[in-house]
Amino acid sequence: MGRRKQRLSQQDRHAQLLALLQRDGTVRIATLAKAFDVTTETARRDLDELAQRGALKRTYGGAASRSLIDEPGIGIRNRAHAAARGLIAVTAASMVESGDAVMIDCGSTTSLFAGALAARNVHVTVVTNCLPVASALGTNAHCRVILCPGDYVSREAGTFGADAVEFIRRFKANKAFIGAGGITADGVTDADSMGCAITRAMMQRSDRTILLLDQSKYDLVHFERVCSLADIDALVSEAAPPRKLAAGLKAAGVHVTLARA
Repeated sequence: MGRRKQRLSQQDRHAQLLALLQRDGTVRIATLAKAFDVTTETARRDLDELAQRGALKRTYGGAASRSLIDEPGIGIRNRAHAAARGLIAVTAASMVESGDAVMIDCGSTTSLFAGALAARNVHVTVVTNCLPVASALGTNAHCRVILCPGDYVSREAGTFGADAVEFIRRFKANKAFIGAGGITADGVTDADSMGCAITRAMMQRSDRTILLLDQSKYDLVHFERVCSLADIDALVSEAAPPRKLAAGLKAAGVHVTLARA
């Protein structure tokens, strides 16, 4: 007979549980009980204790990352800095060449970028987890749109989770166009752990990464670090970065393109 798998201590369970939550954004009690070989009552107590410490948000039958709960939905973000993001979108769309394969993550700016790209009427293949991106590009007969499977999150209008990340890894793209919640000389950050996992997967499967970000995100730090400055190839914004950030971008070899009316 094989040896019985040793059960994790509560401390180890909590550490692995938070790692799962950081990767997927949500967890279910039944899934945790099976993964850790404990009863559903034990999994529920683990979630309750972590919720009391403020590490997660309890939901019916499981839990969600606090960043997923606290981050403003895409509808609210769409109304902020709309003019600047429109300029960024048009400029970024001009960087796509006919025949490119691109990846586009969820976000208010990337959704505008998709609309600008559709208007260019170029032949392009797009992998995305964002429904507004897919809808915008689906109006162009020259665009092939591949939509990621996964758990649908209405506030972000996109699909997330392990299935979406694994799906992205099947493809190879020329360029990834991504958004983020903030950028400093220390790197790119965002509030949504699920979105960070998608973004990193797209970056890893693309030859170049172009970050689309308006000046309101300069020197902002959010919950999770997406990547270092050296991991992106270009930044498109409507305003020049402040001095320290500009120096960091230059040192990292990031090309900054300013969108103008």
